[in-house]
Amino acid sequence: MNNFIFENGTKTYFGKGCVKEYLSCLTKHYGPNVMFAYGGGSIQKNGIYDEVMESLNRAGKNIIRFPGIMANPTYEKVLEGAKLARENKVDLIIGVGGGSVMDCCKAVSMAAVYSGDIWADFFARPGIMDFEPLPVGVVVTVAGTGSEMNGGAVITNEELKIKTGRDYPKCNPKFALLDPVYTYSVPKKQMVSGGFDILSHIMEIYFSEPDEDNVSDDMAEALMKNVIRNLRAAIRNPQDYSARSNLMWDAAMAENRIIKLGKRMDFECHNMEHQLGAYTNCNHGEGLAALHPVYYRHIYKDGLAKFSRFATHVWGISNEGKTMKETALAGVEALAGFIREIGLPTSLREMGIDKADLKKIADSCGISAGSYRQLTHQEIFEIFKECY
Repeated sequence: MNNFIFENGTKTYFGKGCVKEYLSCLTKHYGPNVMFAYGGGSIQKNGIYDEVMESLNRAGKNIIRFPGIMANPTYEKVLEGAKLARENKVDLIIGVGGGSVMDCCKAVSMAAVYSGDIWADFFARPGIMDFEPLPVGVVVTVAGTGSEMNGGAVITNEELKIKTGRDYPKCNPKFALLDPVYTYSVPKKQMVSGGFDILSHIMEIYFSEPDEDNVSDDMAEALMKNVIRNLRAAIRNPQDYSARSNLMWDAAMAENRIIKLGKRMDFECHNMEHQLGAYTNCNHGEGLAALHPVYYRHIYKDGLAKFSRFATHVWGISNEGKTMKETALAGVEALAGFIREIGLPTSLREMGIDKADLKKIADSCGISAGSYRQLTHQEIFEIFKECY
């Protein structure tokens, strides 16, 4: 394995009833002013809003609401939250929702205390955070991004048409509350998209060097099989607690930095999807589903041994009578078949994306340094056309 330094500063509370049991006492360690951040109205319909409010009121907090965080949080929304936090002398931010809410809260925690432009200094390029952001706690309602256990935030600058993410350990939530029951009311489309995002995160770590025997790859294979099995189970029965709890922990494990240890990591699909999102505001999981099989058909020969192992260890495909190339390609086709099975789009056309925009989107994409073969912008454009 390659050298690494590991850090994770998030204390995680997992299981049924954890919000009611722990949130009130956790907030007592902070000052009186709490920003309660969330997205649309779903948490007000399913009872989560009331449960969080009750906990914060029980702790005697002055609650400043910050609603309306969108699916692809914008830099403008971050600045709105930062202004609100400064004006109200916020001591703690509580983000209740999925990855978009959590990411926005982390960016707000930086912008609220930083005197400069956090986009220019921390998102346009990696920065050195020599200050303490506002503390953040999260209540997770959607299994997907794994943002609950890292310092990562993906933000869209609408003016520049750039969607990018950075991971700063100081932005790790101080605590994360994961109640699988909170995910029951998530619509099927959102649940499946989130589930595929989990799988995508794991695959993009797995399909990178080193390829020698290592702990991270072994763990990644177990997690991928778990996601596939439990996503199928959750589709059959949305209130299958075992399936929902496994998916929730799969999401956290995919992005809490553990399986990234010693790996180079290939996030090219995420780079491509982020720019599709920056231009079209498309659904993140759907975009990844449309891209992954085509991207892997382009690069599998450059990582033949790992793709062959993916086919046999994750999908259970026999390599008997097959060349390594045939086995590897069979694994990619099994992934494509799974995407069709769970009902995600298999083309950009299905997502309503305008073909005329694909060239400029391709030219704006970042190039992953950790991939088996680095793409050119022209090849990204070819992938987009094949995905269409």
